[in-house]
Amino acid sequence: MKHAVILAVSLFCSAGALAAASQPFPPPSDNIPARNLQQENQNLKLVYQFYQEFFNQHNLQAADRDLSPGYKQHNPHVPDGRAPFVSYFAGYFKANPQAHSEITQYGTYGDRVFLRVHSVKNADDRGRAIVDIFRVEHGKIVEHWDSVQDVPATSANTNTMF
Repeated sequence: MKHAVILAVSLFCSAGALAAASQPFPPPSDNIPARNLQQENQNLKLVYQFYQEFFNQHNLQAADRDLSPGYKQHNPHVPDGRAPFVSYFAGYFKANPQAHSEITQYGTYGDRVFLRVHSVKNADDRGRAIVDIFRVEHGKIVEHWDSVQDVPATSANTNTMF
């Protein structure tokens, strides 16, 4: 019960921080804004390719191509900026050379790309369930948010997290 309350508070706080951190989405209404699905698909391809190359192949140069120099990071463990982002993950990949992530779901809305990811450090790691949210502008990833949850050893149900 205590873990459920902590998780609920964490998700509530994360949602509040996300809403306050950038331009919030308008509330749902019957006035549906026009969407440019072709642009959204291009944004998805950009983020998907970046994720595969950077987080699975550990190709740090993918950041030079796909992240804006002024990249804004909302994960409190990772600094703002493309170069500090690369430096942070260079250390992470050196410490965890088998680290990889499987994208299990994705979606887009406007300038946002959403990924559902199973990230592991090595073959013995149950990993973490991650929701990554990227904002894309002019063909570059300019901003990132995430929500991270450890994959537990046991579950109260028979559903997977992915």
